[in-house]
Amino acid sequence: MNINLTKDQEAIQNAVREFLVKEAKDLAREAEDSQGGYSPEIWQKMAILGWMGVGFPEEYGGSGGDFVDLILMLEEMGRVLLPGPYIPTVICSGQAIFKYGTELQKKEFLSKLTKGELIIIPAIIAPESSTGKREMTDQVVTEKEDYILSGTRLFVPYAHMAGWLIYGAKINSGKTLFLVNTKDPGVTSRVLKTIASDKQCEVILERVRVPRTNILGDIGRGEEIMSKINEWGALAHCGFILGLLEQVLKMTVEYVKKREQFGRLIGSFQAIQHQCADMATDVDQVKFLTYQAAWKLSQQYQATKEISMAKARASDASRRVCLLGIKIHGGIGIIIDYDMQLYFRKAKAAELTFGDGDFHREVVAQQIGL
Repeated sequence: MNINLTKDQEAIQNAVREFLVKEAKDLAREAEDSQGGYSPEIWQKMAILGWMGVGFPEEYGGSGGDFVDLILMLEEMGRVLLPGPYIPTVICSGQAIFKYGTELQKKEFLSKLTKGELIIIPAIIAPESSTGKREMTDQVVTEKEDYILSGTRLFVPYAHMAGWLIYGAKINSGKTLFLVNTKDPGVTSRVLKTIASDKQCEVILERVRVPRTNILGDIGRGEEIMSKINEWGALAHCGFILGLLEQVLKMTVEYVKKREQFGRLIGSFQAIQHQCADMATDVDQVKFLTYQAAWKLSQQYQATKEISMAKARASDASRRVCLLGIKIHGGIGIIIDYDMQLYFRKAKAAELTFGDGDFHREVVAQQIGL
């Protein structure tokens, strides 16, 4: 694997960084108190710049590129904690439709998605999942060529702002994914209170009619597609966590260079230096594993093990690095007006999203034959 960026990749990274520093530097704070949880104006600007089309071919309105390009962009988004449904819409849902959708579904959904006109979110976490059970207990009734869906899904980001959902349900033929219009009768969502104020929602379907043409992939193929959605989402969050941790490390190093205690800069104390060194080591480990997994995925190799290695390390590092950052900052690290607490809360949410360290260590163990 060559981890050196090409000139095109460097141009992407620099352009994204320049835009976000100018347009979205304080957006994370503002979004926490807003109803939508993100800026539709920034979302449209991102679409105009072609960000929504990365990873999709031109025939569907895309701008080309691969998962390495996406990770470079997400790394910059993580630096500024950019809020919004980019990962669930563009990466999880968009790639699922591109890889498994019918030609009609691709033309209908991807053309709108790449223009920034569509927010579509996976709704695949059943309430039973939080108790350790993996079975879905939905009610699915068939009526001629339609399915009538009833059930609840948890932790669906930005569902209250979404136009469509990718809803996973179990039918007689096995788990199946359905494209559900949120404007249809019987679809409701409620924003949950979370540590990161990141607009996670509970979605409830009550006898929602879905035509057979809105099945994503083949009937009974839902488990396979959901596994891929989880992999793509996990890797995407590795990129976001990487940028977040790079910024935490930067803030901490800058702080210890100017903070005086006992008549000395605290950065001159060996204990502080070693803690910052540990933070830098964690960040570089996350970077290498994330880039490696993104490269393998972009080269069409099987990357399940590498993705889980990256997410396990990123999840663990997000906790360690942010806790050290707060510890080194002292009391100012938890003041609401200071950014460190903001990064800590966002890191905690990202640590758990699409599986924490223990979850992905289990995947790695399985991949190596244990």
